[in-house]
This record gives sequence, structure tokens and C-alpha cells, in this order.
Amino acid sequence: MKEGIHPKYLDTVVKCGCGNTFNTHSTVPEIKVDICNVCHPFFTGKLKFVDTAGRIEKFKSKFATAGYASLKKPKKPAAAVDAPAS
Repeated sequence: MKEGIHPKYLDTVVKCGCGNTFNTHSTVPEIKVDICNVCHPFFTGKLKFVDTAGRIEKFKSKFATAGYASLKKPKKPAAAVDAPAS
């Protein structure tokens, strides 16, 4: 390995939005995350939406009345194709 070109490998504190903290190693001294293994639905078994800006409600209100637009449109009849005479 060349000397002086590699970043420092530090003990790092990882802080989650739920309040959980744990130590690891990285090139930065502190990492902030939104979801960790303590609060993630896959690990907890509880369904929890992480919605910080009301995006889920905005999506539901925007598309609640739309339904399936492709099912409401009338289907076009298949055009008859004339085969060339042999």
C-alpha cells in the first residue's frame, strides 16, 4: 500500500432517528440514519410507514378517484389485415 493516500479508518458512532446508537468503523466519525435494525419493519415484524412529509396521504388523495384508467377506456376493435394474394 502507498503511504499517505488512504483515508483514516475511524471508530464511528451511528445514530438512528428512533434514538438507537451503535458503533462501527468508517472513514467519517459520525453517521446519522433514518431507519436501523431496531425500528425497521422487516426486523420488528410491525408494519410502519415512515412518512416525514405527508407523501403517502398526498399520493392517496391524488390518485384515490382515478382508479384504473385503462379499464374505463373502451377497447379499440382489431383492424382487419388483408393478406397478400399468393
